[in-house]
Amino acid sequence: MSNQVIQQKPVSKHGKNVAIIAYFTLVGWIIALIMFGQKPTRLGAFHLRQSLGLFLTGVVLVFIPLVGWVLVFPLLVLWAVGLVQACEGEAKPLPVVGNFYQQTLQYVI
Repeated sequence: MSNQVIQQKPVSKHGKNVAIIAYFTLVGWIIALIMFGQKPTRLGAFHLRQSLGLFLTGVVLVFIPLVGWVLVFPLLVLWAVGLVQACEGEAKPLPVVGNFYQQTLQYVI
């Protein structure tokens, strides 16, 4: 076996910044969307969809008494996972809901 190093395409700093900012409140998401519009990247689009999906899910859960309120806590864990992945420049779907967000919101962003 050879010790071949597989080089990955470097993540642009702009795309990574958009991805990170997208997770900080609705205002941060709007700022990230504006930044994304100036220079679109796959990483930025991916995390804009993930964070928007988390935000919309959170809004829906808040209006469901008891069960929805309890499910907000796992949603916060998913938010933290998404933020860490954005900081690392990764575009991996969030557990359970990530693929759904990517498919559902692909025409929004």
